Amino acid sequence: MTTDKRTWLTEIITKFVQNSPENSLKMEPDEKAWDEVLIGFSSGADPLFEDYKDLVGPFHWTPIEIFSLTFPDFIVQPEDLTVISWVLPQREATKADNRKETFYPGKRWVYARFPGEEFNNQLRKHVVEELERTGIKAVAPVISPQWQMEMSPKYGFASKWSERHAAYASGLGTFGLSDGLITLKGKAHRVGSVVANLTVPITARPYDDHHAYCLFFYDGSCTGCRKRCPVGAITEEGHDKMKCWGHAHQTCGRFVKEKYGFEGYGCGLCQTSVPCESGIPKKILKSLDASASTKEIG
Repeated sequence: MTTDKRTWLTEIITKFVQNSPENSLKMEPDEKAWDEVLIGFSSGADPLFEDYKDLVGPFHWTPIEIFSLTFPDFIVQPEDLTVISWVLPQREATKADNRKETFYPGKRWVYARFPGEEFNNQLRKHVVEELERTGIKAVAPVISPQWQMEMSPKYGFASKWSERHAAYASGLGTFGLSDGLITLKGKAHRVGSVVANLTVPITARPYDDHHAYCLFFYDGSCTGCRKRCPVGAITEEGHDKMKCWGHAHQTCGRFVKEKYGFEGYGCGLCQTSVPCESGIPKKILKSLDASASTKEIG
């Protein structure tokens, strides 16, 4: 390895996204599924991962828990682990498709979810394999045989490892009213991560509020995602996961089967035609820039 580990990991991910023929919507004519990837790193010892046991549910793994489940005979400490997290932004054509819709997802959006997420799984496997090729043990939590969905006592549907929460810990974005993760490239995306037995410099979190990039929580000026939801699953009180699940998985699942002929689901309307679709809202960015300038002067 001729470069530092963080640069090496970044290159592994970016080159696979750029060059793999599997980064495809599997449509005619062929189109890539995902835009340029965002990458962040967090420490396995970050206290946020313990906090998630309260914020998500007691079943949510810390990095050391999923690593130790995968490698039970290999002794490590939380600080020996790094969470490698990435965001795969939707391409403009995919977002444009979905902006037009008011009830069912657009065609490209469906194909970005299936088979686009299969590419995300291939990326997870690729990162693990590249690490293991150099003798570094690693696991992608959501494709671990032990991963499963759970019921959170606070929030309903949840899972043993949340990719969005890993991304938040890794400095990649904050949550909105709809629970979507708002990143530098917006909240229309898929997310992935790997836990590895190596240490690299972490990505600084440029926020201390988990709602920092959402206009609703910033000044109450936006409920765009609420207006976009066709079944009222988003209100000013938050995100009703059961309503959302019923529409995206059941109603839209039937639609995908009937229209496109495969088992799939999705919706994503709340991720498009909203101010945070493709980036942090401009009003918040201006505020962040002003705050940074003030600190520099001070």
